[in-house]
Amino acid sequence: MATRSDAPVLDTLAAMTIDSIEHCNMDEKTLITTRIAALVAMDAPAISYLAHISPAVKADFTVEQLQDVLVAIAPVVGTARVMSAAGHIAQAFGVAIAMLESEAEAMAAAEAESRHKS
Repeated sequence: MATRSDAPVLDTLAAMTIDSIEHCNMDEKTLITTRIAALVAMDAPAISYLAHISPAVKADFTVEQLQDVLVAIAPVVGTARVMSAAGHIAQAFGVAIAMLESEAEAMAAAEAESRHKS
């Protein structure tokens, strides 16, 4: 019997992603390159790029490679899509950085509190 989730949409998307990865024989870098190209072609929102930052980092995907993807697909998807993608990617990086900063601040506060109690 299926259990009810507090985040059924996110759970479904995560399951779809896992299934896709399990049934794909691409190496990590090729997979992330393909997914980024598809996101650009679909004019995906920043949150879609945000979901790919961690896998891209794990695959050692560089900013230069990201730029190469945008250059390579520009003639196919067009200037407007590439510029939109650049803005969404920048926005996703901004959110990721803010999340990391918040996490670091929370860890520092917890550590300070722990030292204060000692």
